[in-house]
Amino acid sequence: MGEYAIGLVGLAVMGQNLVLNMERNGFPVAVYNRTVERTHAFLAGEAAGKRIKGCDTLEELVASLSSPRKIMLMVQAGAAVDAVIEQLIPLVDQGDVIIDGGNSFYRDTERRAVALAARGINFIGTGVSGGEYGALHGPAIMPGGQPEAYAMVAPIFEAIAAVAEGEPCVAHLGPRGAGHYVKMVHNGIEYGDMQLIAEAYDVLRRALNLSARELGEVFGSWNEAELESYLIEITRDIFYVTDEETGRPLVDMVLDEAQQKGTGKWTSQDAMDIGMPLQTINAAVESRITSALKAERVVASRELAVPAASYDGDRDALIDDVRQALFAAKICSYAQGMELLRGASDEYDYDLNLATVAKLWRGGCIIRARFLNDISAAYERNPSLQNLLLDPYFKQAVLTRQAALRRVVSVAVQLGIPCLAMSASLGYLDAYRTEFLPANLTQAQRDYFGAHTYRRIDREGICHTEWQNLAERARGVADQA
Repeated sequence: MGEYAIGLVGLAVMGQNLVLNMERNGFPVAVYNRTVERTHAFLAGEAAGKRIKGCDTLEELVASLSSPRKIMLMVQAGAAVDAVIEQLIPLVDQGDVIIDGGNSFYRDTERRAVALAARGINFIGTGVSGGEYGALHGPAIMPGGQPEAYAMVAPIFEAIAAVAEGEPCVAHLGPRGAGHYVKMVHNGIEYGDMQLIAEAYDVLRRALNLSARELGEVFGSWNEAELESYLIEITRDIFYVTDEETGRPLVDMVLDEAQQKGTGKWTSQDAMDIGMPLQTINAAVESRITSALKAERVVASRELAVPAASYDGDRDALIDDVRQALFAAKICSYAQGMELLRGASDEYDYDLNLATVAKLWRGGCIIRARFLNDISAAYERNPSLQNLLLDPYFKQAVLTRQAALRRVVSVAVQLGIPCLAMSASLGYLDAYRTEFLPANLTQAQRDYFGAHTYRRIDREGICHTEWQNLAERARGVADQA
């Protein structure tokens, strides 16, 4: 039996940085990469002189590990994960644990967890957020799997994770695919955050013609108050960078096509599958899809004239309105994400602790922000909280800012500035707090053309009406009158 605490398969940048993080924190690591040359280059470079062993085969990797063996995969999600697991199965013993640290779809994690459990092999699917920097210096880690499997890796994960207010940003979240599900929703919320920030920037840029430096100053001031977060911070920094080739702000030289890896789409799709509203994140996904239609948009911009309007209001008042609107819209977006987690926890028997989830996101990850403490506190006050908007703090925060959100959306509409996510947040707020939605008419239409039935407001039971016959009689009576 070997002496290395953990093995890692997959030496792209994220994998390499996690290895260096583990070794720095006292855990010797054995590593393997399908391309042997990458392993050798890593050992000759940043891993030189460290307690890191390079292995040319998976057999050598497994033999290098102390028992029970812990093997972490940092390979491309999908078929590659399945392929490595199949190669490892005959090499490991019952009681060993395989860890998938990639951005795997949670349903794949569910399938793998069940299959490996049947063989007596533990399996952890874990989200790792924070990018290359986080992997090296401390990511947010979101593991799911058997509690006993997590206990085996907890010392390593707690040592390498980011720390927020003295607590490591890692905790066992639930069985099977719970960790990857939470990471998926984290990424969906990230989509929403980024789109809301982009729309705030667009309104300020187009309505007020603010320069990049002025935008940097605005976002810098916002980062000192309730909007303080990693994404606001890096947005501030982006506006200060000048393109060396043209002398223009570098952000203005970046093509307006936002790419995506699919996790936001997964979040939207699963929300629809289990019947949870996710308007803001859906709008963010759709906005990225629309941005990819660059050539079509160029043509349309010449054919479809924008409204002949300009903003002639108070500059500072609009800047403050956008600040308030961004925070209110952000709250609505997080409310949707947390409600999705609550619904998924019930649907998939994850038993998620939403206060713990919010705490994990306070450090290391992309959506880390000051107000995650408030979200965690809300669920600690009321673990059965139905919706974040019903918590006293967030209710007050949204109600005192809703007028600003309406004004900003109104300005955007008047000027022809697309604000899909902000409008979606406002629509979600209005729909969620509306006692009587027009869905009664929708259901009547469904019953009319498809006999889908409906329920009444005044008694229990399922009803069906022959709408056409009754309507023809009623119209006939009206015509006679």
